[in-house]
Amino acid sequence: MTETESAGRRIDTSRPHPARVYDWFLGGKDNYPVDEELGRRITSMQADAPRHARANRRFMERATRVVLRETGIRQFLDIGSGIPTEPNLHQIAQSVAPDARVVYVDNDPIVLAHAKALLHGTPEGATRYVQADAREPERILEGAASVLDFDRPVALSLIALLHFVADEDGAHELVDTLVDALTPGSCLVLSAMTADFDPENVRKGIAAYTASGVTLVARSHAEIGRFFKGLDLMEPGIVSLTDWHPSAGEDAEEGGPVSLYGAVGIKR
Repeated sequence: MTETESAGRRIDTSRPHPARVYDWFLGGKDNYPVDEELGRRITSMQADAPRHARANRRFMERATRVVLRETGIRQFLDIGSGIPTEPNLHQIAQSVAPDARVVYVDNDPIVLAHAKALLHGTPEGATRYVQADAREPERILEGAASVLDFDRPVALSLIALLHFVADEDGAHELVDTLVDALTPGSCLVLSAMTADFDPENVRKGIAAYTASGVTLVARSHAEIGRFFKGLDLMEPGIVSLTDWHPSAGEDAEEGGPVSLYGAVGIKR
């Protein structure tokens, strides 16, 4: 049995998975009826939920370009990478810097089943996938060290991950462990859900996820700021994703604020 076949047999289609619901919001095909059911339940309460998912994806794309341009970083550790959706982070990074090295991390078997799609990079660079839970930072760092040189700056990407990890489940300890392993000049790229802009609809979305057995946490601007303690925030700081360097690419999302904050912090 191949690793991909084994992963396929381990996929639990009896309950929704955040990565597959996100894929449904983005119009992807790597989801199951249980994921679509939750996605439709959420959009019935929050019609622009798919726009929020697109804004999150485009924040990742813009942040990757800005980090490459303004910091010179050529190594990326993307935790909670999710189901491949083009353009993927390594495609963006290696289109600018062909020698960029990217490690993706996820624990969803369906992501593993599609991991080969993540491994086609440039000959000059490197692209790898590590199967691990985000709450196992030491294991992640050990696996990534075969590709990334942690004596040189690394961009740590935690895109739409931390709202699935509650504070009492170690969200801050997870970030602290990962950031502590990075050398000065590295950066943290983060997006996370908030109820600051649309509390009622966010509350309904949290209830829908919770009823399906999925942890979902909304954090305030100040609470998200705690993840960046000791880091220098890149302008414009912690803002709604649509307000973070909206001119950094033609793919910037239009419309008003979305219920996710995004920011990039530099380790000095």
